[in-house]
Amino acid sequence: MMYRKTVLENGVRIISEQLEHMQSVSLGVWVNTGSRDELEKENGICHFIEHMVFKGTMNRSSLQIAKELDAIGGLSNAFTGKEITCFHARVLGKHFKVLADILSDIFLNSSFNTDDMERERQVILQEISMVEDTPDDNIHVLFNRLFWGGHPIGMSTLGTFESVSAIGKQAILRYIKEYYVPEKVLLVAAGNVEHDSMVSYFQPLFESALEGGKTSSERSTPRTNGGLSVNFKELEQVHICLGGESPSQTSDRRFACALFNTILGGNMSSRLFQEIRENRGLAYAVYSFLSVYVDTGFLGVYAATDYQNVNPVLETIRKEIKKICAGALSEADLTAAKEHLIGSIYLGSESADNRMMRVAKNEIVFGRYMGYDELVSNLERVTVDEVIEIAVQIFGGNKISLATLGPIKEEDLDKCNIVF
Repeated sequence: MMYRKTVLENGVRIISEQLEHMQSVSLGVWVNTGSRDELEKENGICHFIEHMVFKGTMNRSSLQIAKELDAIGGLSNAFTGKEITCFHARVLGKHFKVLADILSDIFLNSSFNTDDMERERQVILQEISMVEDTPDDNIHVLFNRLFWGGHPIGMSTLGTFESVSAIGKQAILRYIKEYYVPEKVLLVAAGNVEHDSMVSYFQPLFESALEGGKTSSERSTPRTNGGLSVNFKELEQVHICLGGESPSQTSDRRFACALFNTILGGNMSSRLFQEIRENRGLAYAVYSFLSVYVDTGFLGVYAATDYQNVNPVLETIRKEIKKICAGALSEADLTAAKEHLIGSIYLGSESADNRMMRVAKNEIVFGRYMGYDELVSNLERVTVDEVIEIAVQIFGGNKISLATLGPIKEEDLDKCNIVF
């Protein structure tokens, strides 16, 4: 493995992780901006841009883009997050220059044709409708809105019907000018790639096409206060999401938090899965999860259950968390969680896509490369007491938020089950 990084004169970063044993290469064009940076009236604009870059450039139509990617066996995709946007693809190493040409073209030369925009707007509105019709997705949208209390980080990356309907071409061009600036752009590749060739190709394109824009304002850090959001809807089940504030991506306590999440509801041997599904049969789907950002985050619990089981499920979640907060955690429990995470980390390292994304995210968050051994070493050093402390930190302050979606009303909830 060979990691290399080059910073162009205008601030664009070109980073590679050469892995000689791989046949494929994964290439991503990253921008350090996402829905967190949007105004409420333009919510969804990052996601709209993500869609539009594949709809044609000055040099290629959308059909040509699709055909050229298919002709090299390319697996392409893109995603918009709260803090980042990425356009990426994976091909055989011999096709890297073709892929680099396509991704550079769609990123630098997108035409944003107004007719294409209107068609894609309808696609995005359908995507929003699909989420609203999928309760196990929609509950997370509702929870984020509740938990972050009106802060931009709580807005949906897709936007709303109202905001997406109002986004025009000029708004997109203004956003790109302000946020798609050189210091926020990264070109990252992992796998069968040669760094000097990568720089030789991208340098003339990205130094000439990208100029410094308006300096964007600093992101404000949200505050959470806990709360309850009961959303009645005639469904077969009640979907539940609850959680509390967790350490951020940059906190030294994030390793203990990841292990706490694994033990609580991160796999099939976790406390919640075993107690709620296996021992009591109260739910088919139950898990815990982490959503973390540069300066904040939350640890959440999701479950879907019948109306009559909502309070028993909430009571069981509360009891299992309180047990851990009270010290019911052994060295054997912690060792098993470490092995689970370490195994997942090293298995993921065999994927060029995973490695490319990991290199990019570490550069965006930490400004440096972080090896797998360093990550594993940090996990291995976590103690039982540190995991218990994290559990208390997240759930011990009575700042828990709970959102429900389904056939239940607020008066039907036993409020004591959300007081930890």
